Parts: sequence; C-alpha cells; structure tokens
Amino acid sequence: MTDDFTIRPIDVLDPEQDDAARQWIDVHASVQRELFAERGSAWTLEELQALHRTGTKKRADLAAWTGDRVVGALEVQLPLVDNLDAAMLWLSVRAEARGRGIGSALLAEAERIGVDHDRSLFFAETEWAEGGHDASESFATGHGFVVGMTVLRSEMALPVDCGALEALVAAPGAEDYLLEGYVDDMPEAWLEDRAVLQQRMSTDAPTDDLALEEEAWDAKRLLEQQQRLRSAGRRILETVARHVPSGRIVGFTQVSVSASEPTLGYQQDTLVLTEHRGHGLGLRLKAANALRVGDELPEVTAVRTWNAASNEHMLAVNRLLGYVVDGYSREWQKRLEQG
Repeated sequence: MTDDFTIRPIDVLDPEQDDAARQWIDVHASVQRELFAERGSAWTLEELQALHRTGTKKRADLAAWTGDRVVGALEVQLPLVDNLDAAMLWLSVRAEARGRGIGSALLAEAERIGVDHDRSLFFAETEWAEGGHDASESFATGHGFVVGMTVLRSEMALPVDCGALEALVAAPGAEDYLLEGYVDDMPEAWLEDRAVLQQRMSTDAPTDDLALEEEAWDAKRLLEQQQRLRSAGRRILETVARHVPSGRIVGFTQVSVSASEPTLGYQQDTLVLTEHRGHGLGLRLKAANALRVGDELPEVTAVRTWNAASNEHMLAVNRLLGYVVDGYSREWQKRLEQG
C-alpha cells in the first residue's frame, strides 16, 4: 500500500469479485479508447474468463485501487509448455491516475511474481495510433526494457470487390495447391498438419530481436486452443492450402470475430511453410478467407491485423488486399540478471 493507492490480487473468475473484475478489464479498455477512440481492440470480461479457465499459461492478476475504484490493472502470463523462462505482462493505468507511481508499483509486482516462478525474461507491449507517438516509451526504457520488435496495425474495410478477390485466388502459378476452409469447427483430420503449422509460426514468422523460443504444439493443444476461442464466443473462419501431390496442409490463415463486436474481424495467424513459398499462397489464402468472411458473416465491416514492420512480404500482400495502416505497437523485453 502507498499513500493514495493499494495493490492487491484479483480473481476474475470469482463471482463475488465481479464488479472489481469489470472495473479491472475496463482499465485495459480505457487505454484502447484513449489511443484509438472507438477503434480500440479490447477483450470483454466474459472472453477473458473463458481464456482463464483453461490453457497453457498460468495467470496472476493484480488491481491498483484508489478508494473503491480500480485505476490500474496487471496480468502476468506464465507459459507452462514452452518459453519457461518468460513472463508476458499486460499493464494498464487510467490516464487520470498516472504520475503517481502506480505503473511502477505494478511492474515491480510483476517482476516479483516472475522471479517467484523462476522467470527472468519479461515481455510487454505499447501501442499508439497513426500520426501519434509512443507515449509509454519513456516508462518502458526507464524500467530497463528494450525494443524487440515493431509492429504495424492495419485494417481492411469490407465489403470489397469480390471479383477482384476471386481473381487473386484463381491467378495462375499454384496448380499443385487446393484451398479449403471451415467455419467455427476445424475438421479433426486437419489437426496434425495444422499443429505443425502452428508450431512453425514461432520459427518461420518474423520475431526480430525477441528472445522467444520455439513453441511446442500438437493436435491436442491446437484443439484446446480452438475450443477456448469458441467458449469465449469467438467465431472462427479459416482457409488452408493443401499440397495436392502430398496431401498435406502447408499454409493457413485465420480470422476470428467476437460476439461482443460482430462487425470486426481479427486477422489471426497466416503462414505458408517456407518450402512451399513462391506460389502466391499467402495472398491467395487471405483473399479466399476474406471472401469466406463476406459470405458467412456479412455483418463484418472490417478486418484488423498486426504485422512485424520487418515482414515486408506480408505487408505487401496486405496492401494488395486493401489494408491501411492505422496504428503501431512495440514488443518490449527485459532480462533480469539471476542471483
């Protein structure tokens, strides 16, 4: 406790703490509103609760209080399958409560929790809108964090010219590949191949200077992830590329849509295995999935995506599809010395 605020744990799954939990999630949402107005990206409490009930990460949540109001929110995510030296931080402070040491106090608690769980590598994210600047840069650098990766946030307005998308999907050069897709429930027969692709996301997609290890994925973990998203009320639309000669799935792209914001799609991972690149599959996959979104969920008016600034190929694909950059983020990291 300090002179004007108190920090204590919060259990977002405890019904008796529902009011506090809603204040806690609104602290995170308030930062998104501050940065992007109505175009902020925010989880609902119900979505977050669904993710907390299962998964491959241990989570510790803290709230900073001024009187009976939550003014600061922290979540510490501790991977349990891979990257066992890492802790991922989600830290927000209401604008009117800044300058009082709340962020620093929450960060100190995050590092304490990490050290208690033998974590020495801490990751956090800052964001800002197009035309603005990273207002959290001085806080991050002042606490010993360094930039590991810069990311562009982009948005594609829907509907788009279906004929143009169909032409991209049908362009010559990928005769050995077949595009297939699903809505909501991944076919069981796909799980093994898709788990390989999910694991390769951690090695084949740009991570720049982030000190992350390869993730460990199998069919069971992938199925559990899909079930978590569905239990959180997310619709899932995915298109994959199947290599006809081998019969294997070698590329995929996925969009999810929140029940709380049915007009916005979130572009999740997109990957083509390195050995199958050079056939325009990334562009074809995303064009085909945009058509799938339009057909299955016509109420979606935009799809939002994030890409490493160094991922020139995917950024070029996005420009062809009509994505426009509207924001940026930085992935920060800090390593604590052992002993």
